[in-house]
Amino acid sequence: MDAAFTAEQDEIRRTLRDLLARRGGPGGAVDAAATPDGYDTALWRRSAREFGLPGLALPKEYGGGGRGPAELAVVLEEAGRALLPSPLLATTVLAAPLILALGTAEQRAALLPSIAAGELTAALAVPGGSLSTALGLTGDPTGGAWAGGGRAGGVQARPAGGDGGWRLYGEASQVLDGHSAGLLLVAAHTGGFPRSRTLLFLVRTDGPEAPAGLVRTRQDSLDETRPLARVQLRDTEAALLGADDAVDATAALAAAGRTAAVALAAEAAGAAASVLERAAGRLEAREASGRVTGAAEAVKLRLADLYVRVQSARSAAHYAVLDPESGGLALAQALEALRITTAEAVQPHGGGFAGEQEAQLYFKRAAADELLLGPVHRLRDHAAQRAGLFGRERLGGRAAGPGPAAGQVAV
Repeated sequence: MDAAFTAEQDEIRRTLRDLLARRGGPGGAVDAAATPDGYDTALWRRSAREFGLPGLALPKEYGGGGRGPAELAVVLEEAGRALLPSPLLATTVLAAPLILALGTAEQRAALLPSIAAGELTAALAVPGGSLSTALGLTGDPTGGAWAGGGRAGGVQARPAGGDGGWRLYGEASQVLDGHSAGLLLVAAHTGGFPRSRTLLFLVRTDGPEAPAGLVRTRQDSLDETRPLARVQLRDTEAALLGADDAVDATAALAAAGRTAAVALAAEAAGAAASVLERAAGRLEAREASGRVTGAAEAVKLRLADLYVRVQSARSAAHYAVLDPESGGLALAQALEALRITTAEAVQPHGGGFAGEQEAQLYFKRAAADELLLGPVHRLRDHAAQRAGLFGRERLGGRAAGPGPAAGQVAV
């Protein structure tokens, strides 16, 4: 399916695409990512002032736009087309919904208006490089073993005393925009074996001095337009997100993961569509100049196949807007479309587009996203497990026998 967007949503798409095109496209994205913050701060402030992007999906009572997942998908699709380095994913898609879902009235009032205004950025710090598991995309987040599980490693939390404060110990790697975010949402394990649970904690980093014991280091990333960081916590003061430490945060993380999967699927589909358009434009330019090889017709057929794949990924992302439960499958389809399309685009048979560096940027985005969020076969496997496709069925009163292997679906 292809969603019927409203005139307002189409205007958001057109205006944002024009704005990002004037910023230099993928080449400008690399320059912005190379700055200390990892993104174009002036563009971020302008997007907040003119478009309200940071608070697009936040309620109006907190200064947000009160928009839904459809508008967020439109914005992420355009960001994917331009490989935009931005706090949009870390702040708007991941962190803000968690604050809205778990925060106390005081925490929401103190944090969300600043996020909506683009004045405060946030990042979700999950230990062990297990972001996709914590969000319920490739595994069951229940129990929070990925956060430490009471064993060595991960991030541990303990009460600081009678003042209601907490202290955090441990490390989280591959934190999106973790080196520059003004607020960290840290997933940590507490309670030991008797009351084992995973909670979310707030660590403010936007003050005049960094919190004691906090060390943030920007990491080398395969995709330079997707800044990652290592966050180390050494007896660092933190505040519990929410009012009650008896509530396990894994359910809220899984709910945020379903919304994030839809947005990420739209972003990957947008990147794949941009690659395909550039490849088709390159071939058209070669034909116009008379430099056409004998394999040109074969290239056209291959581009037609890629067009079907990309459009199917976009349709899956649009459907997931209506049914977030299908977000994991939509994300898998979009990541696969991006990987295959970018692989074809860098081939030297005439289907590639001008600018070898740009081709490599999209290829790196495809590979890096699968490493961070997938891989594709695990996204599909977990979605199938949740749907019960691998359960033992009864056929004619007898067991159907063993199901398909992991990652496969019987047809």
